[in-house]
Amino acid sequence: MTSLAADHATRMPVHVDHVHLAVRDLPMVSAFYRDMIGLGSIEKTESGEVLGVAGQPLLTLLSEKDAVIAPRNAPGLFHTAFLLPDRTELGRFLVHAASRNVPLQGASDHLVSEALYLDDPEGNGIEIYRDRRRDEWDYLDDGTVKMATHGLDLQALYDETPKDKWEGMAPGTTIGHVHLKVSEVAQAEAFFRDALGLDLMATYPGAGFFASGRYHHHVAANIWNSRGAPKRTAGMTGLAEYSLRFNDPALLQTTLAQLDRLEIPVSRDGTGASLTDPWGMRLKLAA
Repeated sequence: MTSLAADHATRMPVHVDHVHLAVRDLPMVSAFYRDMIGLGSIEKTESGEVLGVAGQPLLTLLSEKDAVIAPRNAPGLFHTAFLLPDRTELGRFLVHAASRNVPLQGASDHLVSEALYLDDPEGNGIEIYRDRRRDEWDYLDDGTVKMATHGLDLQALYDETPKDKWEGMAPGTTIGHVHLKVSEVAQAEAFFRDALGLDLMATYPGAGFFASGRYHHHVAANIWNSRGAPKRTAGMTGLAEYSLRFNDPALLQTTLAQLDRLEIPVSRDGTGASLTDPWGMRLKLAA
């Protein structure tokens, strides 16, 4: 992978490594992520396909032809957030989306980042974003980071972007964060902060933002559509598994010990561990 800055999202002690989606129409959804989002196919099997950038796996699509489309109010994926190397690449994606009539659901300036939002053909949310430099972020006295949701000037971004040929997502693109729909924000704080050891970096009405290494967020959790909803049931489309990678193996062991103390069931294997989060989604922890 392209060399990344020391303060990049994936250089933090813990970061999001991979997302698995259960989909009903694998060929259609795969084509969307390849042709519209710009991921490359890395591996195909009878049960799914692994997609990524420059050979780095980021997204696995699992074929579940009999799956039920997850209800809008069910816990699950709000969006997978693909972090681009810089603003120019964000502009290139915008130019590409405009040329292919890819509909956007939103475009925001979050102070720490600039983002475009859209859905895949089965309703899984996607964020395409770039980070501002950390010295442009405003950290508050309590250690949290100032974030907001302002409109992004799409015309200015489009106008300043080179109109050269788009060849997909640039090397260095990663998953910067994953945003989840959950039942209770307090439950999310207990899980991501108290059990997994992430810091609460920002709050918003009905949402919390959690991260490692003072990043703005590696995981977000909101109740905007899913307040009080029961756990996901088997056989739903959407987020099947997400992975957190620990850059320090000792930190992974500390986290596993904390999960044991809290009596949260964990299945260990040779490379890490897996568990089910409070909302019924699989979570893999690896170093």
